[in-house]
Amino acid sequence: MPRPITLFTGQWADLSFEEVCRLASEWGYDGLEIACWGDHFEVDRALSEPGYVDGRRKILERHGLGVWAISNHLVGQAVCDHPIDERHQAILPARVWQGGDPEGVRTRAAQEMRDTARAAAALGVDTVVGFTGSPIWHTVAMFPPVPESTIERGYAEFGERWNPIVDVFDAEGVRFALEVHPSEIAYDFWTTGRTLAAVDRRPGFGLNWDPSHMVWQDVDPADFILEFADRIYHVDCKDTKVRPSDGRRGRLSSHLPWGDPRRAWDFVSTGRGDVPWEDCFRALNTIGYDGPISIEWEDAGMDRLLGAPEALRFARDLDRLRPPSSSFDSAFARET
Repeated sequence: MPRPITLFTGQWADLSFEEVCRLASEWGYDGLEIACWGDHFEVDRALSEPGYVDGRRKILERHGLGVWAISNHLVGQAVCDHPIDERHQAILPARVWQGGDPEGVRTRAAQEMRDTARAAAALGVDTVVGFTGSPIWHTVAMFPPVPESTIERGYAEFGERWNPIVDVFDAEGVRFALEVHPSEIAYDFWTTGRTLAAVDRRPGFGLNWDPSHMVWQDVDPADFILEFADRIYHVDCKDTKVRPSDGRRGRLSSHLPWGDPRRAWDFVSTGRGDVPWEDCFRALNTIGYDGPISIEWEDAGMDRLLGAPEALRFARDLDRLRPPSSSFDSAFARET
């Protein structure tokens, strides 16, 4: 059976939920990965307003769309980030930010993530995609010198803050899928293993696979799928184009804005970058992943109204790549 191909609405939150549903339906998407910002899915309203969740479902149904996951990256980021500052104020709901006291923000963000699990269950989905934040990302340059004890405390703090959240996910029958991403507690291959260990590899905590963050770090995204096969709870398709070295471009991209040609890499529309997509889809087939394939569309050099339907066609074509019902060399076997 084909896997459902969905559109992640996070980059479309300037449009109303109704409008995004209309566009996605017209393009031929099977459903949405709904962001918990803009007016797309509001966690507080889902839990406090009778009829709110049914209203979201009716809009989806009117446009012939399904939903398999919701995403709350923005609030999840604040659960264990250090420092908490004006960047967080810009992305958090006012009820979470309030006065901006760092520990208060973290506490309220953790409660909102618990509520996100409850809201997801009310909507009838079993996966929440998101970020966790990190108390140690600011030490990634390793100077001033960072003792191993600091890193160990960071992973311990992550576990202390997220295990109680995952307790609620477990109670609601919902899983959390961390998007492995720079600025998170898990940002590459080895930190992902350490992150899973920090929560005792409990089943309620898994991964959202997004290869765009791996390619520019020289992490093999297909190998990542095979290594963490039992933890791939959701898939986001986003691409990255790495520019040839000119002796000036550095992988950290020099605080330059998206699309600036002086950068060493940029996110691009799915299929237009350097992700080895066929290898990755073969790996997804190998591990038996049958969940949604979600297009996360980001490209500073392309109109999204052109890019989103093009990315859908690209993903549909890849999704047809499935193992045959019998081995190709079985025809050579002599019947006994």
